[in-house]
Amino acid sequence: MKPQLSIDLLLSFGAVCNEYEKGKVLFNEGDEAAFYYQLVYGSVKMYNTNDDGKEFTQGYFSNGQSFGEPPLFINEKYPASAMIFQKSEIIKLSKDKFLKILDEFPNIQKEFLNLMARRIHTKATSSKDIINQKAEFRVQSFLDSYKKSTEKEHIDLTRQEIANFTGLRVETVIRALGKMKKNNIVEIKSQKIYY
Repeated sequence: MKPQLSIDLLLSFGAVCNEYEKGKVLFNEGDEAAFYYQLVYGSVKMYNTNDDGKEFTQGYFSNGQSFGEPPLFINEKYPASAMIFQKSEIIKLSKDKFLKILDEFPNIQKEFLNLMARRIHTKATSSKDIINQKAEFRVQSFLDSYKKSTEKEHIDLTRQEIANFTGLRVETVIRALGKMKKNNIVEIKSQKIYY
């Protein structure tokens, strides 16, 4: 689910490439959408925070993936904030030059249409999972999605980060993982979750 644009193509259109440390905020919810972002390596999370400071993670993006594009197409502000989740190298291209690439390369435009459709489908599916009342189901559904997008051997997220993704309390996530371990759905070794 990632139409990774060629780094050479992006640079030829004037993109810049920078490294960022964990915790750096790239943009905040409500900021004007002005850039196309693509990860060379690392990871970024997009999230919302409510008035009480509770965080809900909307998405997680890693090596080669782009993020934050939808508002570029519809002249809207960013609906979520984006923060560096692991040290990352990111290519950044201005909105007008990104749209020029799509105009000049119809095959890339088609790939982005496919990407947006897949993201909408994934969001609809995950929204359905969030309203499911069983915590184990919500955690397992998230783990399925995470594993599919990262293809990593273990889940390199804290229990709090899983709670932020699922909308559950951290204590509920811990209990759910305990039940899942008992039922041989996950394996936990040295605090790492293997799924």
